[in-house]
Amino acid sequence: MALMLNAVQDVAEAVLGCVCAALQDAASQVEGQPGCPCRSCVVPGAVAWDGCDDPCNATLEGGAGGQLSVNVSRLYSSTEFPTADRTLPPTQARGRTMCAAPPAMAVELVVTLLRCAPSFDEGGCPPSCEALGEAARILHTDMVVVRNAVECCLPTTGEQRRGRVVFVGESRTVGPQGLCVGLEQRVTVALPGCLCPQEGTP
Repeated sequence: MALMLNAVQDVAEAVLGCVCAALQDAASQVEGQPGCPCRSCVVPGAVAWDGCDDPCNATLEGGAGGQLSVNVSRLYSSTEFPTADRTLPPTQARGRTMCAAPPAMAVELVVTLLRCAPSFDEGGCPPSCEALGEAARILHTDMVVVRNAVECCLPTTGEQRRGRVVFVGESRTVGPQGLCVGLEQRVTVALPGCLCPQEGTP
C-alpha cells in the first residue's frame, strides 16, 4: 500500500474549510465575535505572521481581520495510531517487493489563528483592562471553536465510508507578538492508502 498523491493536501484543505466555517458560524451566534479571517490559507512549512489586522479590507470583502493558516508539521507511519512507529519495536521490513504500508500513515497539522492584540496608544499608555478582557474573550472563544471544528467537522470529511480517523492534540495560545495574539491547534489524521504502482505503469 502507498499514499494517494493528494492525501496530505486534501486533509489540509479539509481542516481549513472546517475551521473557517465554524468561525463564521460562531460570529453569527456570539455578539462581537469576529468570523473567519479573509486571509485564510494552507501554507508551506512554518507559519509567517504576515498580518493580524485587516490586510485585505475585510469590511468590503465580507470577511474578518486576522490570519488563519493550516500547515503540515510532520508525516509519519503509525502502527498504533496516532503513535509514531519510532517509539515502537519494528514489526515489518520495507523493500522493493514489500510496499505494504502499516495500518495507518498519519499527518500532523497545525492550525494557527491570529487576531489583533491590544497595544499602547499614541500617548504611550498601555491598553485598558476592558480592551485586554475583550481580546481574551475573543481568543478563548476562538480556541473552543477551532477545537470543536477539528473534533466534530473534520471526521465527517473525506471519502472513507466511516469518515476520517482524527486525534485532536493540544491547543495553546501564541503571542502577543508584533501586535498579534492567537492560538495553535494540533490535529493528527490517519491517511488512506492505495496500491503501489507496478513497474512500467504511470
